[in-house]
Amino acid sequence: MALVTQFLTGVRKYVIAADDENLAQWLRVEPPVPDIYYKLRSELQSSFPPNRDSLSKLIDRCLPEEDDVPEGKGSPWPGLNSFINEYMEYWRDVDFNDAVKLYTQLSNLLNSCANALANPTYGSILLKTSMSISKSLCKLVMNLMKQPELMAQIKRATTDEGERKSIAESAADIIQKIFTSCLLDRSSARWDKPKGKKAGVYLFANLVLKLLISCYKSRLAVQMLTNIDKTGPALSLFPASQRVTYLYHLGRLYLNVQHFVRASLCFEAAYAQCPARFLSHRRQIVVYWIPTSLLLGRFPSALLLSRPEARGLDAIYLPICRAIRSGDFLAYYAAMAAARPWLQKRGVYPFVFERLKTLVWRSLTRKTFILTYTGHASTGGGARAAAPVLQLADLLTVATYIQRRLEGWEPAPTPRGKPHPPPQVNSLFMRAVANSSAGQEAGTTTTLVPPPGGKTRRLAMSEGLNFGNRAVTMDCVMGVVAGLVGMGLLNGFISYSQEKFAVEGTKRAGGDAVAAGWPGVWRVGTERWSEGPDGESGGVDWRRVPAWVRDEEG
Repeated sequence: MALVTQFLTGVRKYVIAADDENLAQWLRVEPPVPDIYYKLRSELQSSFPPNRDSLSKLIDRCLPEEDDVPEGKGSPWPGLNSFINEYMEYWRDVDFNDAVKLYTQLSNLLNSCANALANPTYGSILLKTSMSISKSLCKLVMNLMKQPELMAQIKRATTDEGERKSIAESAADIIQKIFTSCLLDRSSARWDKPKGKKAGVYLFANLVLKLLISCYKSRLAVQMLTNIDKTGPALSLFPASQRVTYLYHLGRLYLNVQHFVRASLCFEAAYAQCPARFLSHRRQIVVYWIPTSLLLGRFPSALLLSRPEARGLDAIYLPICRAIRSGDFLAYYAAMAAARPWLQKRGVYPFVFERLKTLVWRSLTRKTFILTYTGHASTGGGARAAAPVLQLADLLTVATYIQRRLEGWEPAPTPRGKPHPPPQVNSLFMRAVANSSAGQEAGTTTTLVPPPGGKTRRLAMSEGLNFGNRAVTMDCVMGVVAGLVGMGLLNGFISYSQEKFAVEGTKRAGGDAVAAGWPGVWRVGTERWSEGPDGESGGVDWRRVPAWVRDEEG
């Protein structure tokens, strides 16, 4: 009992001095720890068996409340005594080799600490302690999630108790209680340098976001982020480590809910504020920043890909970028197949694969227009010149050619003596329009032939241009073009009766029909985001990211 009393005397000393740093060092919860903690455990097991109140009585005697507390000092309070009782029972019963039981014990301990931290007068004394226990619980949860056999044990135990939340959700709930205590602390004003529990706002927010992102429950962070946006302190008032981590997690959350503009802004700021010497941290940011930017039509620069933190990423993304830029579906599917394991490991493959196909279609329509449009002369007499037009029949021909190539069809060998297309004519397109009037005028009769045996490749539903092996039709082409127009990626209108797409705004673009009809993807995204509900200007500021609290002026 002497060692237990000595330990509690140390707790009292740090509480009276309001020394949260040394108190956190005193109240350790995981190895490595000095041998005295194991001796403490032996004494607790021998002198304070379970189901008796002798331990709580000793704690109350060793940690009595102070009547007159000088300013800047602390005093034990009932919530603290309850937490210390839980802490001593934790050390008495803990088995670090039983991770499942350890998760329950650590969760209960943190929950007791959260209750004690909520004390408005002295709760801040436990700020560092609550952070230490929260980090230990978070680390344990992340390790457990990598071990299916242990997760199965926890699932069976929680099912018996009627609990349906995952261990990550449950841990996040407890840490959110601590976050709320920090956010509501009145020791400093919102725009002043944070003091007391306010200094822990983003520390605990980062742990909550990490846990929820890991279990794909980002939506559960909405209320926490709403509270930060309304009453949270400015992020710039906190250390760089907290700023970078918070912006990274906020970017991950917006990426998960597919708000790519906000996600890109968060990743960009996190990368800019992360010192160059932290290569692993910068790489973690770049890994998600690049695909987010790709979805907005912004390709990674050669400078970014040449940096140490981006080593190896050029092999992943450059083939995808080249395929998007050229509108080459064959190259796109090949590049995505090669990158799929890497992208799936980061959890971004599904929406990256599908959404980037939209940009490939945009490039394909643009390329088809460039290769087929010959211009229209003015009708004279003051009549308005005809609008530049993309013949959708040409786009259908190209799409049919690509669909067959995806199914395994190959170009037939060119017979000897047959003329080849002029060098200025794109050979891929000319093979696509073989036997059409354009192909005959160019002097080519190259055609596609089925694969050997006549058995075409069976495509997955996501691999073809129109749901697997389903043939591409004019309705399909019109639907794609209409979708691109609706998203603002094409500027013009469709004549369904004439099966044409007419480009608008050529005069405003200086006579450049391509620039008018195919505006930049990034510019389209930001302009449409800034529009009001009626299409007029005055909508939201796309540079503002909810839950990213700037300073009072910003």
